[in-house]
Amino acid sequence: GDLLPADGVLIQGNDLKIDESALTGESDHVRKSLDKDPLLLSGTHVMEGSGRMVVTAVGGNSQSGIIFALLGAAGDDEDDGRGR
Repeated sequence: GDLLPADGVLIQGNDLKIDESALTGESDHVRKSLDKDPLLLSGTHVMEGSGRMVVTAVGGNSQSGIIFALLGAAGDDEDDGRGR
């Protein structure tokens, strides 16, 4: 289970299966291929196979970065009881 550090598009793959449960909650591994579902997302884990990708987004611009930013923004809206 290598962790994908960035979002990208698969350009070469060999029986690649990804665990996207961190983002989707779905426990089944997702098969990735060039012609069907080539999108790879940061924060997911490679469970089988190998591949190469072209990076399309990193950090706060990646899907996991956007999710974390939204979760952080939701926490900022809460009143801490001190009028802030």
